[in-house]
Amino acid sequence: MSTKLATPQSPRANSTTLGALWIVYAILRLVAVILLVLYAGTATVMFGALLTRVVDYASLMAIFHTFYIAAIIVTALSGLFGLFAGLALLAGKSARTLSLVAAFLSLSDLPCGTTLGIYTLIVFLP
Repeated sequence: MSTKLATPQSPRANSTTLGALWIVYAILRLVAVILLVLYAGTATVMFGALLTRVVDYASLMAIFHTFYIAAIIVTALSGLFGLFAGLALLAGKSARTLSLVAAFLSLSDLPCGTTLGIYTLIVFLP
């Protein structure tokens, strides 16, 4: 019975697969940004319908709009950095910084963003 030791892989070994996954993820995030912008009015009406019995509904609507805009910005940044990181990884360039920024921005997106972000952090952090 022979036992072979697993050889550690370099981060460059899986860069094409990782780059393709980042591009697919980025496209999904950018489509989500478009949908968030298109359905902002519907989301506002739906959230406002929940506030019919609240005394100070105006401040809660302002908080809702703040969080909604923050969600759009984080989603857009996640998509853009993911796209740039994916293209850089596919081109074979050093994309450590772009990949790390994309990984940190994608950690809040369950389950795909979290999985891809954690794997990218494992690969690119020492």
